[in-house]
Amino acid sequence: MRALRIAAAICVAAALLSLSLAVVSAHRDGDQQDDNQDTVWVAIMRGASETPPRDTPARGVALFHPNDGSVDYIIIVARISNVFAAHIHCGAPGVAGPVGVTLFMGTPGSGPVHGVLVRSSFSAPDPGNACGWTTVADVAAAVASGNAYVNVHTNDGVAPPNTGPGDFPGGEIRGALFVAGDD
Repeated sequence: MRALRIAAAICVAAALLSLSLAVVSAHRDGDQQDDNQDTVWVAIMRGASETPPRDTPARGVALFHPNDGSVDYIIIVARISNVFAAHIHCGAPGVAGPVGVTLFMGTPGSGPVHGVLVRSSFSAPDPGNACGWTTVADVAAAVASGNAYVNVHTNDGVAPPNTGPGDFPGGEIRGALFVAGDD
């Protein structure tokens, strides 16, 4: 049964990646050429990858497409509640690093989310971020070196924090960003 779930998750992730690439390609101007036109960054997020690890059924995938000085992205989540933020952080696996790029801001206690959390783009990291990133190229370099990850933060709005799924303000699911191919 577990092998079937893993196979299904891989198929869903592959389908989402293919769909996202098709959507991004459809929105591109066919006449423009870009060194990053075929580059995709991916993060597969789960609680076990958090620092410290989280016992949660929540899962997610984040897809990024660098495009002519900006980065288009989509974050898709399942079995998660009370999402109030999502970011790209700098840091190696197992290290809780600072925020470099804000991807989503919401409200604590907002209830369950299943599907697209956010679809947007950014053209620069957060001003004055503690990662020292000032350009999209800095973010790309961190991704290429394995020193960037996506984190989805939850908060039920009731003290104390960290009481279980839906209430991990430091992050409920996390995934290391990696480059998913050149063609």
